[in-house]
Order: sequence, then structure tokens, then C-alpha cells
Amino acid sequence: MMTYIWYIIQFLIGYNLVLPLFLAICYFLFRKRKINALETKKYDYAIIVTAYQQTALLPAVVQSLLQLNYSNYLIYVVADNCDITDLNFNDQRVVLLKPETTLASNTRSHLHAIANFKRPHEILTIIDSDNLTDPNYLNELNLYFDHGFEAVQGIRKAKNLNTNYACMDAARDLYYHFYDGEVLYKLGSSATLSGSGMAFKTSLYKACFENHDLTGAGFDKVLQAKILLAGKRIAFAPKAVVYDEKTTNANQLVNQRSRWINTWFKYSVFGFQILLKGIKNFSINQILFGLIVVRPPLFMFILLSGLCFLINLFINPLIALIWFIAFVCFLVSFYIPLKFYKADPKIYSALVNIPKFIYFQLVSLVYAKNANQRSVATQHQIDNSMSTSSQKNKIN
Repeated sequence: MMTYIWYIIQFLIGYNLVLPLFLAICYFLFRKRKINALETKKYDYAIIVTAYQQTALLPAVVQSLLQLNYSNYLIYVVADNCDITDLNFNDQRVVLLKPETTLASNTRSHLHAIANFKRPHEILTIIDSDNLTDPNYLNELNLYFDHGFEAVQGIRKAKNLNTNYACMDAARDLYYHFYDGEVLYKLGSSATLSGSGMAFKTSLYKACFENHDLTGAGFDKVLQAKILLAGKRIAFAPKAVVYDEKTTNANQLVNQRSRWINTWFKYSVFGFQILLKGIKNFSINQILFGLIVVRPPLFMFILLSGLCFLINLFINPLIALIWFIAFVCFLVSFYIPLKFYKADPKIYSALVNIPKFIYFQLVSLVYAKNANQRSVATQHQIDNSMSTSSQKNKIN
């Protein structure tokens, strides 16, 4: 009996190494064609930018948004627990909101913006205070709303590759963008939400959170679960680009990842709910999405798989060989997104630091239980070399 239990445990850990390559093969064989452009409607957008305690990066993101190739939008900057003395936005498209009490919650900030809308916007899109946007960001989102989608996730590209931590963070993002966005969506499922660079019909967002006061990290995990359990799909818009600030030092990494790990433990149950509902409904959308959501963070299943491999080296060399093949499959699957997205050479060079990156994520695991008490938002370093104009030159 114990032998069978041991095999089951190994399977539940090891399938995570092989699943990405299987999905990639399915993607290249069976992916759906690109979405066709329709007569694009000029939807009325509310662009919600949330900031907590930090305002130094807000002028850059607002400047970026004001340069969008689009006319029908307003920008709502929610400066929660911030000193806004030095914030002056001399454009009628920018609405600066300073909540009277500290919200310390993404959803509360979003709902605060919605409550202060200057007009009934059809669609809202969420942008972080450290993001910059591609000028055609809203135009690309429109293509998917034209086809009836109520939720769309864009792609977040690295704004900075100035340290090995930033490069490793970017490599991880490319992996998730490909498998959790591009592949899932093109196989008939939904893209996972990434916290920013995403847009929703305002009515859908309000229905999800008007009666749900959510605090702590992970609002995107709750939101995607509500959408999937309602039987809806989340589209993936690979040309709706936002540039996202990558972590640049160990302290940032530990604080950020501890919140993310805490979020996974807290909300992974949604994956099982979505998976079971998908099996009941024979829904590819829910089944594939559920399988992805229950997956542990990368470093967890890699370390657990390595432990199983070492144990089997001593007790069952044949099974150890199977583990070795599974690791090869995972390495191939990790390389595919780097090739697919034409990763910067700096990212390839930084891959030698994977062991250090995993170590700091283990440190993050130690702090995960009290992650939301340690930090509410990532503390970003200001890189004066970055500007909106320099980012424009990077847009393909």
C-alpha cells in the first residue's frame, strides 16, 4: 500500500514537469487561428491606476497613458495613503482621487474609482503605478471586446533588465505568459489574470466585487475564479502591451514572492472547484484552467521533483531515469517561451543564477504566512534612465 501511495505522490508532483511540454505540443498542433478584426467600436474606457504609499512613479505612468492612440477614456489615479502634494496633472482626462481613509486593498481602490466615475464607462482597465503602456494598448483590447469577451488580459513585458534579479523575473514572466496566457487561450481555455494590464466590462467587475470586501494580495486570483465559475472566458491579447517593473534586489523579491506564495496557498482551492465544475460541464475552458490554477509555484515543484529524483537514485534507478526524462521535458518547455518571445540575451545570461533565485523563493516561503503584514505593495526603486519615450522605442 505504501508503495502505491509513494507512486501517486510522485505522479502528482511530476506531472507538473511534463504538462507544459504536452500543452505546447497541443498548442502548435491544434491552436485556433488569430482573432479576426471587426469594425472596432470606440468603447469608453476608465483607466484605473492604483498607488499605495508611493507616488514617485505616477507621473511617468500617467504621461504614458496620455499618449495612447485613443480618445475615449479617462484616467483615475487612486492615491491610497499617499502624499499627493507634489502631484499635479494638468489634463482634464486625469482624475486624481485621495481616499479619506486608508484602503490598503486593490479592490477597494478599484471600487473607489468606480464610485467616482465622471461618466458610466463601459470598460475599465487596471494599470499598476509602475507600468508604462504601448500607445495601441486600448485599440488591441477593443478587438476582443468586439468579439463578445467581457474580460481580457494583455501582456506584461519587462520595463527593466538592469539586474540579474530583474532578468530572472522576466524569464519567469515569459514562461507564464506563454503557458498561462497564449497556450491556454488558443486551446479554448482562459488566460490567467496578472494583476495589471487587464480589462473588464465594468458591469462584470462590479458584479464580482461589489458585495465582496477583499483585502490582502490575490484579488486577481479571486476575480479569475469568479469569472471561470460563471462559465465565462478570459481572452489573451498578446499585442495589448504594458511594461512592468521587475524586481531588482533580494528584499523586493522576498517580499513580493512571499505575498504570491501566500496567495497560492490561500486560493489554490479555486482551481479544484473550477476543475470539478469543468468535468461536470465537459468544459475545456474550466478543465484546462483548473489544472493550471492548482499547479504550485515553479520553485516548489522543481525542488520536490529534485527530491524525488534523489530518493529514487537509491531505491529505484528506473524511476530515477523517468524523473530525469521529465526534467529534460521541463527544460525544453522552459526554453520554448524564451524562443517564442525572442528573449533578450541578458535573460539567457542570467539563467545561471537560477539556484540563487530559487533560494530566495525558499526564504519567501518561510515568510509567506505573514506576507501581508510584512508588506502590502512592492517597494520599487526609481531608475532615472527609464522614460516613457525610451519605452516607445522598444515597441515592435
